Amino acid sequence: MIKKILIANRGEIVSRIMKTCKLMGIETVVVYSEADRDAAYIQEATESYCIGSPSPIKSYLNIQVLIEVLRKSGADAVHPGYGFLSEKAEFAKAVAEAGAAWIGPEPAVLENIESKCYCRQLASQLELPVTPGTIKPIESIQEIYEVARLYGVPLMLKLDKGGGGKGIQRIDALYDSTEMQQQLDSLQRVGTMAFASGDVYIEKIIEKARHIEVQFLADADQSVVCLGERECSIQRRYQKILEESPSSAISEAQRQALFTYTKRLIREMKYTGAGTIEYLCDRAGRFYFMEINARLQVEHPVTELVTGIDLVEQQIRLAAGEKLGLRQEDIRCAGHAIECRIYAEDPNTFMPSPGIIRTLSFPDTVKNKHLRIDTAARENSQIPPYYDPLFAKMISWGENRAAAIEQLKKGLKSVVIEGIKTTIQADLEVLEHPKFISGDINTDFLYEERHAKTS
Repeated sequence: MIKKILIANRGEIVSRIMKTCKLMGIETVVVYSEADRDAAYIQEATESYCIGSPSPIKSYLNIQVLIEVLRKSGADAVHPGYGFLSEKAEFAKAVAEAGAAWIGPEPAVLENIESKCYCRQLASQLELPVTPGTIKPIESIQEIYEVARLYGVPLMLKLDKGGGGKGIQRIDALYDSTEMQQQLDSLQRVGTMAFASGDVYIEKIIEKARHIEVQFLADADQSVVCLGERECSIQRRYQKILEESPSSAISEAQRQALFTYTKRLIREMKYTGAGTIEYLCDRAGRFYFMEINARLQVEHPVTELVTGIDLVEQQIRLAAGEKLGLRQEDIRCAGHAIECRIYAEDPNTFMPSPGIIRTLSFPDTVKNKHLRIDTAARENSQIPPYYDPLFAKMISWGENRAAAIEQLKKGLKSVVIEGIKTTIQADLEVLEHPKFISGDINTDFLYEERHAKTS
């Protein structure tokens, strides 16, 4: 069994992983940049190492420095969390070469998944419905015009190796060739700088779609189980801010179809570990494969609350070579869970609001067992400007969706934070909106409702 884990990340996900490690009797090694030297988990870990300046490239994205810490600490496994290097095949390969276990899919699988076009091609071959567009990187702007003639606009130009809502260019009209080339060139430059790849493909925008994802676990024998679905339709700038499980829009027949698609694809890839497949659902109820997330998701707590299964524990056991001790019939989803991401952002503009948290008070989750808070923040801790501004997540559980909504509203209203702006008010506006309460939501919800308020 794994005895010591290096957590190659920062923020709330580090605290989350440490909780499970402590329950399993596993020692933990944490790393931190100079901007995070006051993080609470530094004192709680078995060992801690400063890995450089605040710049992510010089710290959390620095594979050489992380491998040095791995060797120095004697950790026998690495958990990459999410974001940063969590889906980077190069890092997974370096970890394996250093003699440690990578808590995630094999480096070769990761290398394939890094390409969204690879995933789209494979899904098409396996007869999964795929969002209309190209399944290979485009070679010229003429392909944009050809796809537009077939499917119409709006379209999205997307980076083959992008992620986290980055590397997406919306095309609402067919510009002249000069402007279209400028749009393509600009996106390719972003890809080359941020993801070391300027490859671009095209997707037809499924308007007013619902964003549905299926959580799965898979072992080396290709046993695969699906742990229900999550609805992630409340988004801003192509990034989720509120997630729930189950989806209020999915029938049991649709759920089973998604499970079938998911298992077919994961077995073909020979994927081991935890992961998520994301789908879009159009207004007619048709589903389309979108992409694979080969890591733990930010929104994993909602699945844990409805299934009672610790996903981090499962990741660790699978990485240690254990067989999946679950069958599909063992998975029972009870009640409803909703997660609200709390960002250090202006609730009206969603612009980052870094600074020092002068006052911080969260509700007591010991007294309210239907409420969970994942965070590494505390009073007088700093939200630095160098990283994603997510600093906490509040998750509620209820016997039904209405009860979960009420639990979450009550919890959010009791939070006291001074020193920075947060998105709590924006989250409450969503939770109290009649359309959200009725389940009438889609990926354009936030934009449309805010536009309606200002027009």
